[in-house]
Amino acid sequence: MALAFPKSNLTILAPLGAAGLFATWYGLSPVEAFRNGWLAGFIFFVISWSWIGETAGTYIAPFGFLVVMLPALIHGLAFGAAGTLSVIAYARAPRALAPLGAAAAFSLCEHLRSFSFLACPFGNLSYTQVDTPLAPIAAYVGSLGLTFTICVIGAYLAFAFRESRTGADVRVLLTVAGALLLCTALAWLFWPARRLAKPTYPVVAAQGNINQNIKWTEAAFELSLDRYERLTEQAATYDPAFVLWPETVVPTNLNEYPQVQNRLSRLARSTRTELIVGSRQTRDGKVYNALFFFRPDGALDAVYRKRRLVSFAETLPFPGFFGKLPGANYISRYSEGVSTGVIDVGGARIAPLICWESAFEYLAADDLRDGAQAFVIATDDAWFGTTAGPYQHAQIAQMRALETGAWIVRAGATGISGIIAPNGRYVAKSKLNEMTIVHGFIGPRAGTLFSAVGSTPIVIMLAILYGALTARRQST
Repeated sequence: MALAFPKSNLTILAPLGAAGLFATWYGLSPVEAFRNGWLAGFIFFVISWSWIGETAGTYIAPFGFLVVMLPALIHGLAFGAAGTLSVIAYARAPRALAPLGAAAAFSLCEHLRSFSFLACPFGNLSYTQVDTPLAPIAAYVGSLGLTFTICVIGAYLAFAFRESRTGADVRVLLTVAGALLLCTALAWLFWPARRLAKPTYPVVAAQGNINQNIKWTEAAFELSLDRYERLTEQAATYDPAFVLWPETVVPTNLNEYPQVQNRLSRLARSTRTELIVGSRQTRDGKVYNALFFFRPDGALDAVYRKRRLVSFAETLPFPGFFGKLPGANYISRYSEGVSTGVIDVGGARIAPLICWESAFEYLAADDLRDGAQAFVIATDDAWFGTTAGPYQHAQIAQMRALETGAWIVRAGATGISGIIAPNGRYVAKSKLNEMTIVHGFIGPRAGTLFSAVGSTPIVIMLAILYGALTARRQST
């Protein structure tokens, strides 16, 4: 399953890996399945999240392995819970329907770990399918529904394997396969993103390629400003409505440096474009990870403050306890923003997301309710070098495009930067570790069923499905 994600991108291993996992749970007790699932989840996350410690791990050497091991242990519990719930489904649901219960259990556990207190919505199976024929399903049922689809395939493959000796009902397997093919075909046929209006709104994402090891040094401050000024002047030849800079690309508290603000205002005026700049902001004694919007006339139009912070990187939960951990002094103490920050830029309603926020579908849903027509994502994936991390994060942005039906412009400090269409495909894309601009056009949003209903009804439906299948012990 881990190899289904970037960089390997062996997408077929998502359902096949799930099949192997479901198959191992047949015949186990709930406790045995929990231990089995927890171990499998731990291994899965250690592999797929190994990139987390690329830079951060060096700060707490020789304890750097904890940066990956501890999250893997915690989130592995979701696999353990899915194992226990699957075993209950195998024992209580009708034999032919038990795989549906197992698929619902895994999907719900994945959802809970993605939005809990220590949430890390990376490693969701659905992300592996953003470039496959299953992708249109996300426009209707989102990431959660797509994970359920993958798990249904895996659970029934496991059913066929485990029941082969006792004679698995071929009609059941053919019915499930037919239903999946029909749903996928209908999703594709009626997918609004198949028929997009021609994009006419010009945009640019700038990628300055400042290495994380020097970013916060005094020498890099002027280097960063000079480099992004040159890229913006280059971008101006395309007459864009806005130029997007990455997260905290101006490595200071920007509001405390009026001379730097004036410099950015002059740049916006001279290039006649909206300039969206990642930096920090201090306000009422608090520090925010922010995006500053400079209008083409040079005025500071708005400031967006990041709403969802990364635990143990941008904020420290329960500092009295966790503050005793090795390297706790390296953890930032940002404050959370409270508003969406949707802003009118050149006649289009643009919604900003900063880095990690792009992994939370409910934030994008809030933006849509506030009238967002397109998204900008500013990120600093330089922390993760050339590991799988930047590729996995760029893949998550594709899922948000599929769910919302909106165009997305993404700027990464060292990559990946690009423009994503409502069908989830990059229409323009940079490579890692290059100084470049990505230019192109975006257009109107293609409405999706998921953007209208959100994930809550899907969570409820899966919970009802699992509850109905396991409500009482069946005789068949």
